This record gives sequence, C-alpha cells and structure tokens, in this order.
Amino acid sequence: MKKIYSVLVENRSGVLCKVAGLFSRRCFNIDSLAVGETEDTTVSRMTIVSSGDERTIEQIEKQLNKKIDVIKVKTFDEPASVSRELMLMKVKYNKGNRRDIIETCQIMSADIVDMSKNMMIIQICDVPERVRLFISMMKGISVVELARTGTLALQKCLDMEE
Repeated sequence: MKKIYSVLVENRSGVLCKVAGLFSRRCFNIDSLAVGETEDTTVSRMTIVSSGDERTIEQIEKQLNKKIDVIKVKTFDEPASVSRELMLMKVKYNKGNRRDIIETCQIMSADIVDMSKNMMIIQICDVPERVRLFISMMKGISVVELARTGTLALQKCLDMEE
C-alpha cells in the first residue's frame, strides 16, 4: 500500500533530519522525498511517498503529527492527488539513434533542453509512472546521467474542502 504525506513544517535547519530520522528509527521506507518552501517562506512542504501495510501507514502519520516542527500532515492516495515528477536525463547519441530519441521525446512530451555534438539532456515532467515508462523506453540508448526530483503532490481540489 502506497501513501503520500503532504507535511507542512517549520522552515528551519534540522527539520528534514528529524523527519528522516523518524523514518529511519522505525525502519519505515521512503520511496520519494521532495522538500521546498511554500508561499510562506517560514513554512516548507515535505512530500513523502512511503509504502507499507495499513498499520505502518497509520504509524507514520501518528509519528509525524507528534513532531514539534510539524505544522500539519495530510495523507492521501495517489488517485486522490495531482502528482508530478521532474527528471533530467543526459544521453549519448549518434546518427543512428538520434531520430528515435527525438520521436520518443515527442511521444512522451519530453523536451530536449541542451545539446552538443554527441550528447543531449532531456527533461520530462509527468506523473511518476510515465517518468518510469520514459526511462524504460530509453534503455537501449546510452544513458550517461539521470536526476529525478521525487514526487511532488497536492490533494485534488474538492469543492467542499479548503
């Protein structure tokens, strides 16, 4: 079972370490972690994707709520959220595979953001499943480097809630 935790925390040093320590001490796995300031520079949002059984998922939320630096915790499933992941991929290309790379990028709505004589950097921003699909589609290409942000997610807009 996978859950997304949207955690508002005080924006100060050491908070990330405390939250990561909570997961580490209890042997909870973090599948993805992304942190950044919100519209209020004194508050950061941690988007944590974790998996486990129902008891583990409940424990994570309870433990997060106990932390002093934590302002608010929202827990939701992937279908109840809008999620995106950014990935940059540097690939080596040649005349033989250049057209295939460009076509794959067009099909997957990825952008070539930098290019040299024999290398290019590709950017894709999409749901995590499509990012994984893009990686698998590029397996036959010489991937030099890859960087991913981790999942960012917000709960879907519901007219009844704030």
